[in-house]
Amino acid sequence: MERNSALYNQYIEIIKRELVPAMGCTEPIAISFAAAVAGKHLGNLPDRVTVEASGNLIKNVKSVIVPNTDGLKGIEAAAAAGLIAGNADLFLEVISQVTSRQKAEIREYLDRKVISVEIAKSDIVFDLILTAWAGDDKVVVRIVNEHTNIVYLEKNGEVLLEKPFSCGGSESDEENVLTVDGILDFAKTCDLEDVREIIRRQISYNMKIAEEGLDNNWGANVGKVILKTNDPKDVRIRAKAKAAAGSDARMSGCELPVVINSGSGNQGITASVPVIEYAGELHSTQEELYRALVLSNLLGLHQKAGIGRLSAYCGAVSAGCAAGAGIAYLMHEDDRVIKHAIVNCLAITSGIICDGAKPSCAAKIASSIDAAFLALEMARDGQEFKGGDGIVKKGIENTIVSVSKLGKDGMRETDKEILRIMVGD
Repeated sequence: MERNSALYNQYIEIIKRELVPAMGCTEPIAISFAAAVAGKHLGNLPDRVTVEASGNLIKNVKSVIVPNTDGLKGIEAAAAAGLIAGNADLFLEVISQVTSRQKAEIREYLDRKVISVEIAKSDIVFDLILTAWAGDDKVVVRIVNEHTNIVYLEKNGEVLLEKPFSCGGSESDEENVLTVDGILDFAKTCDLEDVREIIRRQISYNMKIAEEGLDNNWGANVGKVILKTNDPKDVRIRAKAKAAAGSDARMSGCELPVVINSGSGNQGITASVPVIEYAGELHSTQEELYRALVLSNLLGLHQKAGIGRLSAYCGAVSAGCAAGAGIAYLMHEDDRVIKHAIVNCLAITSGIICDGAKPSCAAKIASSIDAAFLALEMARDGQEFKGGDGIVKKGIENTIVSVSKLGKDGMRETDKEILRIMVGD
């Protein structure tokens, strides 16, 4: 791909925009960010707060620990953390600088019971409206589709910011720009200096939290169990154990940052950690590793673009498929094998549901990576699922579209039922 082409620059911008650091599960962090923005414009600690959140947001906040809160869970905790200790200028690292005193203040503020939660009235999958009052002052912040995408900001009736947004689930251009062929071309030919710092940061951050998950007690310790009950000399075991361990730590309140993919730390971990582990096993060059990670990350983004940030479709499936493709690249497999591996993987694991952020995400990551290994070995052996086999269509792009329709449209009622089950209705 020509470096001076418009398409090349679009790919670079997508990488810069999407592969950013976040601390903790990104849905509660989005609430903390909205609260920090509201608090900044209000100028005082609110005496009343209302959080209106879409069902998918509620689903992903319900069971996950908010970092830097000493183990607190839930929308109220996320909002309180943002109001007490948030720095809106840090975006998805908004609560990365909480002091011990502020942790105590967060609990004291929650005890006042001034934060109420309601289900958003819109049908938008990712919709968050936070309204805060302090005396006679009132601030409204609305975030739609993406975790820091503020579409409306109002103070005391004065509109400070208002911008149009899509009701379809995305504000990005990935769905229209990215293709598998384009991604393969870009990954092989891009000037690594254009992405080096971003990829270097992903390697550093995501491997660090993976090691933390193995070294200490987090969640259900899925990664540690995998490593303990299997042969650690097998790179496949280490790859899925480390990826699962990163999620173990992240879902249970670990304060280490993660470089995300498709708005998700778990997807960022899944798309990167297995590839990094394989690169070490294969003695790959730094250039090979960086190009493999560019490939994996962009393929993860491409698959999720048509589904949206949040759905009933587990994002680890897309990220696992992408990781398998990155590993195939490290093995010097050709484009045919890489494409068949992706299709095979989608055919195997596209039924995994997303029932919110919680410790079992680590096990779903492990399962998705397992499927990627099987899919890749099938492809290397010349075996592939073909058009007409279930949701598989002729041509990789058509298969990705069919999976997107399944995740976005077909599982809409599934999503509602999951939420009803989770909240006990």
